[in-house]
Amino acid sequence: MKRVFTAAALAVGATLAAVVLTVPASAATLSTSGQGRAVFVQSNDSAGNTVVAYHRRADGSLVQAGSYATGGKGGILDGAVVDATASQGSLAYDRRSGLLYAANAGSDSITTFSVRGDQLVRRQVVGSGGDFPVSIAVHDNLVYVLNARDGGSIQGYLQVAGRLVPIGPWHRGLGLDPFQTPEFTSTPGQIAFTPDGSRLVVTTKNGANSIDIFRVGLLGPSWPTVTTLPGAVPFAVSFDAAGHLAVAEAGPNAVATFRINANDTLTALDSAATGQAATCWIATVGGRLYLSNAGSDSVSGYTVDSQGALATTGTTSTDAGTVDLTASSDGVNLYVRTGQAGNINAYRINTNGSLTRVGSVTVPHGAAGEGIVAL
Repeated sequence: MKRVFTAAALAVGATLAAVVLTVPASAATLSTSGQGRAVFVQSNDSAGNTVVAYHRRADGSLVQAGSYATGGKGGILDGAVVDATASQGSLAYDRRSGLLYAANAGSDSITTFSVRGDQLVRRQVVGSGGDFPVSIAVHDNLVYVLNARDGGSIQGYLQVAGRLVPIGPWHRGLGLDPFQTPEFTSTPGQIAFTPDGSRLVVTTKNGANSIDIFRVGLLGPSWPTVTTLPGAVPFAVSFDAAGHLAVAEAGPNAVATFRINANDTLTALDSAATGQAATCWIATVGGRLYLSNAGSDSVSGYTVDSQGALATTGTTSTDAGTVDLTASSDGVNLYVRTGQAGNINAYRINTNGSLTRVGSVTVPHGAAGEGIVAL
């Protein structure tokens, strides 16, 4: 059977070959010593973005361990108050290679850091391939960034020896209206890989009220399969233990679960209203989901079973302006950013899913900042 190679395929192949040939032998193996007890957040400071590192104590409380300039600038979407980039995933960690990626929304760039416990070493600053990067997705040596402005776009990279190589054909525009207002709810919210790395998921929020599914291959992303969710304002996503898509829907202030079908369409499984305001961010911890409610200063908890069915575990108060959140890799602690003062609230996750607060720290210049990773 003959294989037909398009010009785009040949261009990608030539680029990948050139990259491999130019990688120094000494750089072929990256340190994975970043698998320590640490939490990283970015300030999103428009005067100069930084990633602030914290050591995670045995009880889950945090103590600052360092601050690292990204070499880029933060930015703020029009209309945003406690959530400057109105997104999830602006900071992403690749445990396999020990690399941390930060989106510099105000300077249209991505910064790569090597992680050494609770310390960072800056390796690279590279263009995001679009306007106002807000979210980053990682799977093996593939990295994709979501750009929010100018109608939205995604750009793909190959990670080689700790550096990102942009691949031209791995770029797709989302075709959103760049003039739709308010900007902070009309721009896309997140890009994420499915657990097996075969697809990319993009939320468009109120820009199109849709979830776009892209197949990922050598030629980059396919053109998307679009599932429209009228009025839902899909903001952020996660995946449960069974691989179902879990979505924070800011329109009805709800969490919803979906099955991704073989043809990349979505089948709704369950949904539950949080009873809170501005339900926008979501994190998975084992068999549970936690959602941040920016308008109610709270986190809502749910169990999710193997069929995607949801059951509440209660609501926990936070500091003002609850935004991005994440869990430690051991599933013991939940860390929640609160945008009004730029705090991180630290919680212990109890066996019944309830949360017990164990401390709080203020991120320098971190008010309205988003992006958080816990090791």
